[in-house]
Amino acid sequence: MAGKARLRRWSWMQAAFPELDKMRVIDLGGTPSFWLRAPVQPEHVKVVNLAEAAENDIPSWISTDVADACDLPKEIAGEHYDLVVSNAVLEHVGGHARRAAFAEAVHTLADRHWVQTPYRYFPVEPHVLFPLYQFLPVHVRAGIIRRWPLVHTNAATRAQALRDVFEVELIGVAEMSFLFPSSVIKKERMAGLPKSLIAIKA
Repeated sequence: MAGKARLRRWSWMQAAFPELDKMRVIDLGGTPSFWLRAPVQPEHVKVVNLAEAAENDIPSWISTDVADACDLPKEIAGEHYDLVVSNAVLEHVGGHARRAAFAEAVHTLADRHWVQTPYRYFPVEPHVLFPLYQFLPVHVRAGIIRRWPLVHTNAATRAQALRDVFEVELIGVAEMSFLFPSSVIKKERMAGLPKSLIAIKA
């Protein structure tokens, strides 16, 4: 199921940006692995993440930088690219003000973009895989993170569980449209329900 969804998303991206193989791309919050598995290789990809890239032997067409996409250093913010790509990062940056700063970076770095984020109102929260998790009280969510078997790594302490709860904030169409007013907001669906939102400006 996840593999089919990834292939479908790649087909949408290639349809939106048919010259992707000739583009200079900046990926905010991504990884080299994402591009190494891609069905199309851009001319160059710069990957910007808060953490060092885990991959070894990164090919020359991919470069990496450690930086905060909401507060980029001048040497990155001053560059201009053909396309900004970001997948499942916007919900992690920390509050509306930081999301607005992230969106401003997207608009500054390139004229075109592809920004995907899980949809707040899909009934199963994608990080925890628990029904309606995002609507529960904080202390209930913290308890789920400590015990729910489908969580990637259960929090060892209540303090860590609370940090994990506060680290993710899903958004809906209204905020996505506000952050990316000139974009088409595409809804990726599962079982007929919107599962994620993609702001596309081609």
